[in-house]
Amino acid sequence: MRITVRAKPKSKETKVEKLDEKNYIVSVKASPVEGKANAEIKKVLAKYFKTAPSNIFIASGLNSKIKIIDIN
Repeated sequence: MRITVRAKPKSKETKVEKLDEKNYIVSVKASPVEGKANAEIKKVLAKYFKTAPSNIFIASGLNSKIKIIDIN
């Protein structure tokens, strides 16, 4: 499954907001330094979709707030 995520680093709380079937907003507490926010986004999405973090792959947007994510 491929989804589009708008990342919100440095948020007060960690959460996933579903906009529609393919678009989500993911808020994380981590700052976007050295991939910390990306790692936390993967963990949060893995918990939300009830899968392992190794099944979450950021296909596009590693350095962007808009990310294309593949979930196996």
